[in-house]
Amino acid sequence: MQEEIDFYFDESKEAMAATVVHLQKELKKVRTGKANPGIFDSVMVDYYGSPTPLKQVANVGTIDARTLNIQPWEKKMIDPIERAIFEANLGLTPQNDGENIRITIPMLTEERRKNLVKQIKALTEDAKVGIRNTRRDLMELLKKAVKDGYPEDMGKKAEAKAQQMTDDYTKQAEDFAAIKEKDIMKV
Repeated sequence: MQEEIDFYFDESKEAMAATVVHLQKELKKVRTGKANPGIFDSVMVDYYGSPTPLKQVANVGTIDARTLNIQPWEKKMIDPIERAIFEANLGLTPQNDGENIRITIPMLTEERRKNLVKQIKALTEDAKVGIRNTRRDLMELLKKAVKDGYPEDMGKKAEAKAQQMTDDYTKQAEDFAAIKEKDIMKV
């Protein structure tokens, strides 16, 4: 019975960690007014008929604090890359010079910063809901195990451990959001 409980905890821990990792990926997509190649992580380019991550068809780098440079490995990939950036709906306008694609990141207005902070808070809340849902599922499994003969005092300890694990992952999510929020509000 203890092995089952340990298995439930391992699964729950993996699910909570995956939720935090997903939040980190989503937060990377939120622009801060600085050039960051990570905003293209989700951009898929049509590479000879199959969707391929941008990083696998071009070098993505920064020229300065507000300019990104995309250098395709094949010249004929410039148009598909431009199209993919437009379709990704990142709010960025690529400039094609025939060999490279340059993207200038516009400065953020105060209103835009506030909207981005709201977006970050919504993403964080979604992550926290995911973490709490995982905890709820774990608690149900623990209660079922107690009904099936698992010692009640051990069940209470396991529930306390589940709550502590939930608190730890929730704090991680909040910490990542606070860092991103601070980065956005910095002028």
